[in-house]
Amino acid sequence: MRYSHRLRDRTYTFDGLVDLLAKATPDRSGDQLAGCAAESDAERVAAQWALADVALTDFLTEPVVPPETDDVTRLIWDTHDAEAFAPVRRHTVGQFREWLLDTATREDAAARLSAVAAGLTPEMVAAVSKLMRNQDLVSVASATSVTTAFRTTLGLPGRLSTRLQPNHPADDPVGVAGAVLDGLLLGAGDAVIGVNPASDNPRTVADLLRLLDDIRTRYDIPVQSSVLTHITTTIDLIARGAPVDLPFQSIAGTQRANDGFGVSLAMLAEANDAARALGRGTAGDNVMYFETGQGAPLSSEGHLGTGGRPVDQQTLEARAYGVARAFDPLIVNTVVGFIGPEYLYDGKQIIRAGLEDHFCGKLLGVPMGVDVCYTTHAEADQDDMDTLLLLLAGAGCTFVITVPGADDVMLGYQSASFHDVLTTRRITGTRPAPEFERWLAREGMLDGNGRVRALDPAASPLRTLTAEAGS
Repeated sequence: MRYSHRLRDRTYTFDGLVDLLAKATPDRSGDQLAGCAAESDAERVAAQWALADVALTDFLTEPVVPPETDDVTRLIWDTHDAEAFAPVRRHTVGQFREWLLDTATREDAAARLSAVAAGLTPEMVAAVSKLMRNQDLVSVASATSVTTAFRTTLGLPGRLSTRLQPNHPADDPVGVAGAVLDGLLLGAGDAVIGVNPASDNPRTVADLLRLLDDIRTRYDIPVQSSVLTHITTTIDLIARGAPVDLPFQSIAGTQRANDGFGVSLAMLAEANDAARALGRGTAGDNVMYFETGQGAPLSSEGHLGTGGRPVDQQTLEARAYGVARAFDPLIVNTVVGFIGPEYLYDGKQIIRAGLEDHFCGKLLGVPMGVDVCYTTHAEADQDDMDTLLLLLAGAGCTFVITVPGADDVMLGYQSASFHDVLTTRRITGTRPAPEFERWLAREGMLDGNGRVRALDPAASPLRTLTAEAGS
């Protein structure tokens, strides 16, 4: 189907939904690289006007990526809930935007938005996000609630959780333990303590899993851990009796892009079943941890859709959340600025993408977090990250990633620090997950206002952690 809109004295025509969605997307370097971006601001505005008139039901009959060759499309279509879709079935994309903004102002907003989540496809939410200002994305996301649990309960209103990321370039247990100590003393880790291993060697991964589990059990901390190795390694380690809480996998929005990660939907289902069978959760049984990022399909040449046309990176990113949703994960996060300026050029594009990703994930019913980050060769700085972090806190983000000093010494990029989240919580009045907050209080780590207070590590109940890790 062809779409068109007349703007002033020119008619702009778009060849199908793939072309229309790409041209309606706010400017970003990845779409320019793929050759699908609008050629001018006028063309982008015309595409947005045309997109506003598209019926939501069109997304159920005109695939962005053909189901004959793509298992992600088949998954999205097979799991579509027609009953949940009913309240918005007759809407166009523009009318859906108005419905969302109106619903966000109602007292029962969370219930109403949750009720339609299973009836929405990723393409629908990607489309409506392209018509929204940043303020709109924050407004609707803040009214949406997605709650999951393992040992801590995540996504509750008024809470902002963190992943404690204690990476080390040599996977040194003392270095990892030291970073864990640093984060715990600053109230981080309630979403997950998650290590990116420098090596995918199963023995190294198993050693890191045992280290994190020993810290958790020794100090009776209500947290979950994950070592971010390939899903097949984790499945093998579960079979060998390793203490696995959350299997991890990077995922994308097309079958070909997932092939590039060496992962299939069947593998994800196997890991989900294996981890749940362990019964290690105390507050719930959501066990999967997924990571995504705009530009991943393009980087693996998995970005082509119907008619061989390149699909814009934001729509493909939303499709990754369709994959995640099928496995009831504990947490999902976009590494928004990590892939580099080839895909998100500067702070403006990173901020916009972070808000889009968070909005789309939550609207689809996914427990959405964001790695508020950038690479040092992007046109961005920590001021941009401060802006995004505060906006995400206002939007009700489930969790953000935190690293010592905001500088990941293993992966070589800039993220948020433990201190950044303490400041953000104070400004926005948000708190950590309730189970973790009670542990902080029990250990005397909160002041009279419920804020993490300064502690002398030598006097902390965690003082032996690094020494024992070395032995």
